[in-house]
Amino acid sequence: MRTVNDGVRQAAAAVDGLLLLNKPAGITSNQALQKVKRLLQAKKAGHTGSLDPAATGMLPLCFGEATKVCAYLLEADKTYRVTARLGEQTNTGDGDGEITQTAEVPDLDRDSWEQILAQFCGDIDQVPPMYSALKIDGKRLYELARKGQVVVREARRIRIDDISLLEISATRLVCRVKCSKGTYIRTLIEDIAKAAGTVAHTARLHRESVGDFQAEDMLDLPGAEHLAEAGPDALRACLMPTDLALSSWPECHLPAAAAGRFCQGQAVPLAGGGAAGRVRVYTDDTRFLGVGSLTGDGMLVPRRIFRLAR
Repeated sequence: MRTVNDGVRQAAAAVDGLLLLNKPAGITSNQALQKVKRLLQAKKAGHTGSLDPAATGMLPLCFGEATKVCAYLLEADKTYRVTARLGEQTNTGDGDGEITQTAEVPDLDRDSWEQILAQFCGDIDQVPPMYSALKIDGKRLYELARKGQVVVREARRIRIDDISLLEISATRLVCRVKCSKGTYIRTLIEDIAKAAGTVAHTARLHRESVGDFQAEDMLDLPGAEHLAEAGPDALRACLMPTDLALSSWPECHLPAAAAGRFCQGQAVPLAGGGAAGRVRVYTDDTRFLGVGSLTGDGMLVPRRIFRLAR
């Protein structure tokens, strides 16, 4: 997560809510965030689930109190549409890098490719690429990679729920990948190519969904700029409620007295109890209060309080 709070500036407001940006290629996730933050004239903003500069697609932007859900969105599953260039490997794993290796592409039919893709479904171990933002000994890997250094990276367990083959031609492979957090699609493409007896890099990457958010809810940057021409309120009207990021969680409702204690950080008994775990917490009149944890003995423990405008 990256959070931005640039201090006081003229016309900045305490804006709360979520915006699903269809990030364009050629800018970083933080640059995209800053652009929309200025358009909204918002005081505080953050993004979650960074996309590489060359990648496009869903980038959840959080404003005001909604920045508190960034950590939860990082845990969300994601869906990507990826186009691979077969026969060419680059030092970065994508089209922005230099070609480091070429290889013949085997003449495989669709069934053969689908069998290869199926090998990567389920829980698998993946070694993070050198061109990534992971830190080792306080240094980001891409900083070391730019200096020509290669360090040993430990494999991490990830989960691939599904890989659908959308298109295959002589040197072009297009797939839809549904996966867990922490999955590097560039590495996945390299590993798939290796299993097929060749090399490859990610030519295009588009994120279609994050958690329960869907593509039809996205707004592109030109659309945001057009709305903001009428003033920040026009764009603010497109913001989604903060609790929508947690819509797959169970919810509970508290009467006024219990809601007051919950907001003061006190654990409260929950009538009827419920299964232990995280829940969305509301007042009886459905005002969102925050995130709590239900314990086995029926107590609701505050974990994150949201101070949203009524």
